[in-house]
Amino acid sequence: MAIEKDMEQTGNTIQDDMVAPLIAQDAKGKENHFMVYLSTFVAVCGSYALGSCGGYSSPTQSAIREDLNLSLAEYSLFGSILTFGAMIGAIASGPLADFFGRKGALRIASAFCAAGWLAIHFAQGPLPLDIGRLANGFGMGVFSYVVPVFIAEMAPKDSRGVLTAAHQLMICTGVSVAFIIGTVLTWRTLALTGLIPCAVLFVGLFFIPESPRWLAKIGKQKEFEASLRKLRGKDADVSAEADEIQDYIETLQKLPKAKLFDLFQRRYLRSVTIGVGLMVCQQFGGINGISFYTSSIFESAGFPADIGTIIYAILQVIITVLNALYVDKAGRKPLILVSGAGLVIGCLLTAISFYLKTYEIGLDAAPALALTGILVFVGSFSAGMGAVPWIMMSEIFPINIKGAAGSLAALTNWFGAWALSFTFNFLFSWSSYGIFLLYAAVNLAGILFIIVMVPETKGRSLEQIQAAINA
Repeated sequence: MAIEKDMEQTGNTIQDDMVAPLIAQDAKGKENHFMVYLSTFVAVCGSYALGSCGGYSSPTQSAIREDLNLSLAEYSLFGSILTFGAMIGAIASGPLADFFGRKGALRIASAFCAAGWLAIHFAQGPLPLDIGRLANGFGMGVFSYVVPVFIAEMAPKDSRGVLTAAHQLMICTGVSVAFIIGTVLTWRTLALTGLIPCAVLFVGLFFIPESPRWLAKIGKQKEFEASLRKLRGKDADVSAEADEIQDYIETLQKLPKAKLFDLFQRRYLRSVTIGVGLMVCQQFGGINGISFYTSSIFESAGFPADIGTIIYAILQVIITVLNALYVDKAGRKPLILVSGAGLVIGCLLTAISFYLKTYEIGLDAAPALALTGILVFVGSFSAGMGAVPWIMMSEIFPINIKGAAGSLAALTNWFGAWALSFTFNFLFSWSSYGIFLLYAAVNLAGILFIIVMVPETKGRSLEQIQAAINA
């Protein structure tokens, strides 16, 4: 009996020893998820603010022109100056994030956006309106780079993709919400709603840690360890991850500080080519030309513009949510390849629609083909090409060139946004179907670039990705 009792106690002890770590792991997992999710939520308030800025001009055009007696040219300047501000912000984003930290750069961007919204709200003429819009654009340019980088540098490698994809999701949400509530609010009141995400971001930054990788880079060892432990949980063993980050930082510290022209050195060339190339694929495939002028495209094709735009907005958000959920499961490269193929198909369907309309062949089918083509295009873009380039941009650059390279990639993105939105009407007037054939060719070239140049980064630490790219 005594032996049986001892065996029973021993068995219970072994069972307890086996169960205890599982309970501890579960508890640590919850702690990890809480702080990482909170930090991500705070960061993507900047993404939402970015979307709010981008979506503001569409529902307010007639009201602003009427209230302030603006000409079409004056309002066009108000709309387009946003992308110029974003290009300036993109150039400044890397140096700001490197000098002031990721949180410091987000605070600066938030302050610029808030000041811009106030200038627009109180504007009595075109000058303060344009100054406010320019300030909004600067904040957008900084947000577009710093938010995904900040999330990528603090997220665990297994959930980095889905968390970084929240950046694109919140941009889409900000655009959609601005468009919808802009139909019921005055343009001045709508400008005030843009202050809300800025305020949430500014306050929330006081409750989340700084990027541990940035802290390690500038030599703040105690703060680095405290930040990593806060993100992973106070009882979590962060020694292995900390050592990996620290070893990589020490290797990089031996290299000279990178400047813009240093990005084209051989050891950085592949990562810079991938980052900038993905932004070219994302922007020059036609997204901003199509999204800026969706209503006029539907009208030209003979489809009701309001219905088409509503379907467009809903589909964009739904597909972006699905992309965020599956980017860590499906992988980055498969998603953008499938997305690129869908972009080609969408452009070809739309081109066929306008070809039929131009030559008056099968006119009854043209509107349905245009709707199908545009929806296939936006659905495909939201499925991969919208979010994945930003995710990979935050992953592939070595930390010592991340500021300069990130600025170059973001500048490329915003220049593409300006170029496509500026040239669309001219190209559409030149050939209503030829422009979509041109976009299809660009997207096909993008698929070839992705197959040849872009690596898979799913499930790898940022340090492992660098080792693979530079192998």
